[in-house]
Amino acid sequence: MRSDEIKKGYDRAPHRSLLRATGLKEEDFDKPFIGVANSYTDMIPGHFFLNQVAEIIKEEIRANGCVPFEFNTIGVDDGIAMGHDGMLYSLPSREIIANSIETMMNAHKLDAMIAIPNCDKIVPGMIMGALRVNVPTVFVSGGPMAAGHLEDGTPIDLATVFEGVGQYEAGEIDEKTLTEIECNACPSGGSCSGMFTANSMNTLMEAMGIALPGNGTILALTPEREELYRKAARRICEIAKSENPERFNLRNILNETAVRNAFAVDMAMGGSSNTILHMLAIADEAGVDFNIGDINEISKHVAHIAKISPSLTTVHMEDINKAGGVSAVMHEMHRRKNDVLRDNLTITGESLFERIADAKILDPEIIHPIENPYSEVGGLAILFGNLAEEGAVIKTAGIVGERSFTGKAICFDSQQEAIEGITSGKVKPGHVVVIRYEGPKGGPGMQEMLAPTSLIMGMGLGDKVALITDGRFSGATRGASIGHVSPEAAEGGMIGLLEDGDEIHLDVDKYILEVRLSDEEIAQRRAQFTPKVKPLASRWLRQYRALVTNASRGAVLQAE
Repeated sequence: MRSDEIKKGYDRAPHRSLLRATGLKEEDFDKPFIGVANSYTDMIPGHFFLNQVAEIIKEEIRANGCVPFEFNTIGVDDGIAMGHDGMLYSLPSREIIANSIETMMNAHKLDAMIAIPNCDKIVPGMIMGALRVNVPTVFVSGGPMAAGHLEDGTPIDLATVFEGVGQYEAGEIDEKTLTEIECNACPSGGSCSGMFTANSMNTLMEAMGIALPGNGTILALTPEREELYRKAARRICEIAKSENPERFNLRNILNETAVRNAFAVDMAMGGSSNTILHMLAIADEAGVDFNIGDINEISKHVAHIAKISPSLTTVHMEDINKAGGVSAVMHEMHRRKNDVLRDNLTITGESLFERIADAKILDPEIIHPIENPYSEVGGLAILFGNLAEEGAVIKTAGIVGERSFTGKAICFDSQQEAIEGITSGKVKPGHVVVIRYEGPKGGPGMQEMLAPTSLIMGMGLGDKVALITDGRFSGATRGASIGHVSPEAAEGGMIGLLEDGDEIHLDVDKYILEVRLSDEEIAQRRAQFTPKVKPLASRWLRQYRALVTNASRGAVLQAE
């Protein structure tokens, strides 16, 4: 066992002495040591109960002949961090989480790990750290939140609240209605109830085979979820005690096939655009050579068969669960027999195709049959052109209005400037709202743009304007919103050279994002251009800005 390095031999007597101080008995030194990586924090609705989840998991680990050691990572709630400089720390927190997993597991030579994430950057951060450690790892998330409801029964969620702010600004609803929405949108613990970033990543863990079936859709704080925790704990002990636990080292499961399967399922379910950013980073940690342009090739062969809030506001994760879950989506994808979904080992021991063999759609109104998709192509796309030479991301599943748009640029050098411009009426029908200097370097930290996109939707401009940014979007964003524009303004990208009135053209079906300027005009502007550099008091954010790559590379930190 890997843990023998800290517990076997006469020279490890000091190590054992310290471990005895934590409560270990003589018989425990012959058992596998299991790291329980928890992301419990009181600040996040999807995490405030994970301390109780860890107790359930540790109890099951002990009952199955192993020794659990719980440790924690940090977590940032994007919804609470949004709209102020707290959001600058959101994406950088992914790197802290990955580093903490690597540090704890390798410093203490634990044999295997069970990871308990749930929301936003915490899921990819834990995966990235686990890939570095490369021991058997089971992921089991806290689970999604139930949808909220208004008094009349209308399903609502966090996106409804953000858009409600825009409706209030436009005078379409009063303060009483906004308060009703606020008080009912998030009714319980769990990751926000739509196909936002957290639930997108939690479903993709099923596609990658690193979590058990149901991980993405079984509601938090239910008996069914508790049983999933116990199954996960039992499984990691089975692996750790087996004759060949190395077979389930994470890199043996999360390989190139798993990465491609995750992107394919992402397309079929119209996941958050943030999944592109995180899956590129995960692929980098896994040593998988994956180019952002490959995503369009996958998308061309994947039908979009499950539409979930914010793309379809009446459908939430609990509905997908009742309709057959992620396994039913994958089974339906596999019926096409076009090799877009490929067989691969999963953490439960069977292959992916064995896992989904008996899955079926239980409600064809929620998960559409492959013969009746929402779209013949996937719900995400990468756009290229002189405005995005290294790519830009759009959630096509969330588009409101036409899939092709041409308009005049109105430029803002920060999210706050854009919010002020939208609320004051500067943004008019026919505009392309440009928000720059919000990329990984420029922000730094690549703020989510849910506030401006929600204002645009709430003010009735969703099908009349487009928005482009080198920042990113919340999974709750919808509309013609294009993010991750690379190169970003802070590294001299074309988005930084734009001026008010420039004609911008986008065509989702042709994968185009361009500004209609001559090469001569672009060269003249570039010769006179110096990127802005925001002053930063934070030492950590200055370190991050110095090391981070752009979004087309997953915003990973350069190691050398």
